[in-house]
Amino acid sequence: MTPFSTEDVVEKAPLAWRLRPQNLEEFLGQRHLLSPGKPLRVMIEGDMVRSVIFYGPPGTGKT
Repeated sequence: MTPFSTEDVVEKAPLAWRLRPQNLEEFLGQRHLLSPGKPLRVMIEGDMVRSVIFYGPPGTGKT
């Protein structure tokens, strides 16, 4: 293992970074937006997202 190995970086990464979804299939909830054929998913997969504003109470995962 080298001082800059990928395993070492991942192991020491913050928990939030390690648990962050890596693709749309790993997102929980929001099926009405992210299921196949739904609005946000179509925009993301079609590379048509220009600007989106998410609104809601603090701590609900808008970012």
